[in-house]
Amino acid sequence: MKRRCRALAIALAAALPLAAFAAPDMTDAAGPQAAHILQLWRVTVLVCSAVFAAVLVALLWAVWRAPRGGADAPADVSGLMHGEPGPRRSVVLAVGVSSVLLLSLLLASVTTDRALAHLVLRDAIHIELTAHQWWWSARYDDPQPSRMFTTANELHIPVGRPVILTLNASDVIHSLWVPQLAGKKDLIPGRSATLTWRADRAGTYRGQCAEFCGAQHAWMALSVSADPPDQYEAWAAQQRAAAATPSESRTLRGQQVFLGASCVMCHNVSGTDAGAQHGPDLSHVGSRRTLAAGALPNDDAHLAAWITNPQAHKPGVNMPGTAFAPDDLQALVAYLRSLR
Repeated sequence: MKRRCRALAIALAAALPLAAFAAPDMTDAAGPQAAHILQLWRVTVLVCSAVFAAVLVALLWAVWRAPRGGADAPADVSGLMHGEPGPRRSVVLAVGVSSVLLLSLLLASVTTDRALAHLVLRDAIHIELTAHQWWWSARYDDPQPSRMFTTANELHIPVGRPVILTLNASDVIHSLWVPQLAGKKDLIPGRSATLTWRADRAGTYRGQCAEFCGAQHAWMALSVSADPPDQYEAWAAQQRAAAATPSESRTLRGQQVFLGASCVMCHNVSGTDAGAQHGPDLSHVGSRRTLAAGALPNDDAHLAAWITNPQAHKPGVNMPGTAFAPDDLQALVAYLRSLR
């Protein structure tokens, strides 16, 4: 009982920062891929609703026509025994209509699949997205190696420009779903998959791992921000730049704490000696909206709590807790928050 109460408390606490994301609404398509899927969904719901209504009408009609002679009265089946054409025609008609509707849904599905495959990919952005337990790593590819950069748990894309996602998984099977941009796509260890989309209006759209991948599967969110082209280019230029050099004594002390602790064994901060790739890239962690793939808001108090005891907020995560002296912890938080 105590374990269940603790799990419920953790789930309720972790649900709070998810309000930072716009609620995902698959009926509010923000791009052509999602619009095609939405159209197919509407057709399917319409057909299935019509079939359901027809079955209910037939059931009510049969109940109304049923004999009223009492429970012990024998049913009149003489018409069926002598091959009365009425029931036979009804069955044949129902089978025929059902077959036509099923073929229509098949045709609609094939048409939608072909439409999804015909997105114009001229001048597309290439992103390699890798799923981990339980966070996302994104590398923005470019023909010029100096223009490539890596971020974590957040994507930024320009409005009106296609995106080609190369999907990988580092441990178990995951699945990416951003309802307002595209359908689901599995990420399987040892295999690469491709997903294309385009955002036609600015906004922030929530993505989610849609395949159970372990204890913290529910807290594996991905924020996708569709920015106007000039804002996107400014963001990308900021991401390509090296991490900010500390300019104050407090942040300088924080950098020293970071480089002298076990943090450097997992994380990368560009422009420093920290170059590990096992955990999220922290070069610009201060500019992100959330921590731990949407589990916590990115502010001083939650960052300090996350560093000290991540298991209290995301049980099972690979990040170990680290005990720092209070002054060192505050300096470390100030340094990480300055990395924008």
